[in-house]
Amino acid sequence: MSRARRPRRSWAFWLGLGLVLSGLSLLGWVGWQLYGTNIVSQQRHQETVEQLHRTWDDPAGGTDVETDQGRADAVLRVPALGDDYAVPILQGVEDDALASGLGHFEDSAQPGEVGNYALAGHRVTHGEPLRDMPELEAGDELVVETRDAVYTYVLDTGGEDLRVPFTAGWVVAPAPVNPDGGVGPDPGAERLITLTTCAELFHTDDRLVAFGHLASVERR
Repeated sequence: MSRARRPRRSWAFWLGLGLVLSGLSLLGWVGWQLYGTNIVSQQRHQETVEQLHRTWDDPAGGTDVETDQGRADAVLRVPALGDDYAVPILQGVEDDALASGLGHFEDSAQPGEVGNYALAGHRVTHGEPLRDMPELEAGDELVVETRDAVYTYVLDTGGEDLRVPFTAGWVVAPAPVNPDGGVGPDPGAERLITLTTCAELFHTDDRLVAFGHLASVERR
């Protein structure tokens, strides 16, 4: 007796299967971006902050630490975002640095110096250190810790008071001046801090920018 022949799969079946698998892959990638990168980056944040403090507490230690993602030399605390908010600051604003903390525009001032200490960070994925930036208000403190000192800056503008195109380089200039005459830093301040991040969670063409000035310095 001859065997019954199995029905051949049609091209529509294989196309459908391919679309299902592609959809699952896409969902997996989105899940990794939204959740996986946050878990990994937040762990890096904690490890780098702890490593910095160990280095600073060692009399023979240096001012910074080298990580696989770059050189970290400071920690940002924002009391308005919680007592446990502590994010390392790495040199540069390349992808690796921003995936591991906040990035410092290397051509900008150092903490406490005359000029503009300009920082950038993600609002979504990779630890999303500035996700809640729109909640910041004028008067909130930004506390920058280094080996030698703790610098307390006070915001002059809120976290969503200024929205600019990503090409607006004036916001990280040594003495930023809004070319439109709108929101800008305190014109009388010489030692500034600037935070920049994406204006929308899933769209990166615009940036939110907040300016502050140095209020006090406490030597460690």
